[in-house]
Amino acid sequence: MQDECVIRRMAESDLDEVMQIDQESFARPWPRSAYEHELRENKCARYLVAEKDGRVIGFGGGWVVLDESQITNIAVTASERGHGYGTQLTRELLQYLSNLGAVMTTLEVRESNLCAQHVYQSLGFFRVGRRKRYYEDNGEDAFIMLCDHLPPAQEDFTEPESVILESDDT
Repeated sequence: MQDECVIRRMAESDLDEVMQIDQESFARPWPRSAYEHELRENKCARYLVAEKDGRVIGFGGGWVVLDESQITNIAVTASERGHGYGTQLTRELLQYLSNLGAVMTTLEVRESNLCAQHVYQSLGFFRVGRRKRYYEDNGEDAFIMLCDHLPPAQEDFTEPESVILESDDT
């Protein structure tokens, strides 16, 4: 049984912990400036953190453009893996992307990362392609995965800086 984990919007004050998780999780972690840009300037980007006992244990984010989204990264600190937090974080991220108007999302995952692939498949993702030699650290291929049935948007969702475009059926 997993302990209480709160999923919330990432803030700049989370970046020290996010950077630690990023560095332990990825062969080519993003520089801090990339996250600062995402949070301050990229109007398409949204990031969440998973917080447990007052500390950030995971993060994930993506970009939304019109009705499509792309998950950029998801990671959970090594000591908290295997407890369902990554699944919870991904599920909440899918809801958030839907709330922002996305009807589908894609992501890339290492061919060798069977654990992550299993999580994504359990949430409705399926493989649609391969990016040859996608990962620069070792030339490994990435699978492109797609989820084309996000959860319904929550009607009471509001976010002041989000612009949700209504279709014009005239």
